[in-house]
Amino acid sequence: MPSHLSADRPAAQPPGRGSVDALISQTRRLKGDVDAVRRDSEGAGTDHPRERWQRALYDLALHQLNDLDEHLAQLRDGPPTAAVCAAHVPAQGSLLSRVGSAEWNLLTDEASWSGELYEILGRDPAAPPLTLDELPSLVLDEDRPKLTAMVTDCLVDARPIDGEFRVARRGGDVRTVHMMGEPVLDADGSTASMWAVLRDVSELRRGQRAVRETGDSLHHRQEAAHREHRLALELQEAVLPPWRASPRLPHRGPRSLDLAARHLPASTNALIGGDWYDALELTDGETLLSVGDLTGQGVGVTSNMTMLLGAVRGMAMAGARPGQLMAWLNQLLDATVQPALGSAVCCRYRPATRTLVWAQAGHPVPLLFRDGTGRVLGAPDGVLLGATSGAVYGQAEETLEKGDLLLLHTDGLVPGHTGSAAANLLLDLAPRLAGHFTAEDCVRTVVQEFGESERDDNACVLVAKVTS
Repeated sequence: MPSHLSADRPAAQPPGRGSVDALISQTRRLKGDVDAVRRDSEGAGTDHPRERWQRALYDLALHQLNDLDEHLAQLRDGPPTAAVCAAHVPAQGSLLSRVGSAEWNLLTDEASWSGELYEILGRDPAAPPLTLDELPSLVLDEDRPKLTAMVTDCLVDARPIDGEFRVARRGGDVRTVHMMGEPVLDADGSTASMWAVLRDVSELRRGQRAVRETGDSLHHRQEAAHREHRLALELQEAVLPPWRASPRLPHRGPRSLDLAARHLPASTNALIGGDWYDALELTDGETLLSVGDLTGQGVGVTSNMTMLLGAVRGMAMAGARPGQLMAWLNQLLDATVQPALGSAVCCRYRPATRTLVWAQAGHPVPLLFRDGTGRVLGAPDGVLLGATSGAVYGQAEETLEKGDLLLLHTDGLVPGHTGSAAANLLLDLAPRLAGHFTAEDCVRTVVQEFGESERDDNACVLVAKVTS
């Protein structure tokens, strides 16, 4: 989607950590200044309503600056997690438009409200202000004990009020109100009245809930992604042969082939893909070699890869030739509940005649190295698995010689290159591969050349060296 900004105006970048730290420092200096002015106003010793209002506004400003301080700290420290889901966000809108005042005279039972308080509580400005006994009628039932306790502590024990409750306004609108106040004592120390400043903090609390919920949701998604990644990895490790310097097949192993393979994960923390490699000694003495890749990532793809690999083994063991095997795999993917696309190469090697019969489905073609040079095998026809129903796959034959090296791989082995470009870079390794005696040495060379680079995709490489 194109940016909404004009082409000659770059998009705004998020502030760096240093700039956020600077804002935090400024906020804390301002908090100190406000607190100092507030203490000076208390030292005046006057009890004029205006002075009380000013002191209350200083307190409110400190509350807001505390919220801002916490929010900036969260911005500096990054996305919220379960450990910091109680972080705050600054309220939206004008502070003064959401602040009202009230005073209740206990001697005359009179009440005085500011116009803003009528708006906050959703009361008709023409109606008389509610007394302390009437005020709970606006409060939600579950919050009334909280309000009663705050008022009682203020009137009986002369404690300052600092708490919140929810009020139900006309039309069913529920607002959260923060109340701060203190008792006003007469000459003999008795409570004569109670004053309070009330502010509508509904947007602030809504923002805090949103931050908590977003933090919880992000934390849960991260945990789910981690579990899925772990499950996909365990599933992949359970089905792929764990070859590292393995001189023979996982079964009893003919001595005609030396095999080695490696799975190369993506550099990022992306989910596991559907790449596979496999080799299997068949009942007729031939050897099955295969590599493949399913599109997508995650447990579902890894599960489909496991199913496909099992089908390859089963059909090859039953005697299916590579072309027919590919056709059946195509039907299998086409019939799955969740359609998928895949590519693969399947080879049957006959050691008695050193004959390789193979088929491919939209996959990088095997490379043959001989006497210090390499070439790409001529590819038979074959479309991607799952791309079309009833696809027919051709077969090709190649006669190998002792010392030949066959390299099968999935797309993505050479970072940043695909197709013929990737093949040419692999073929350039021919002189180096010719000097190796084992398949594992050859795989190690490939990995050293391409596997240690940053890669965006998973990849597999399988090397088979003809030993007799």
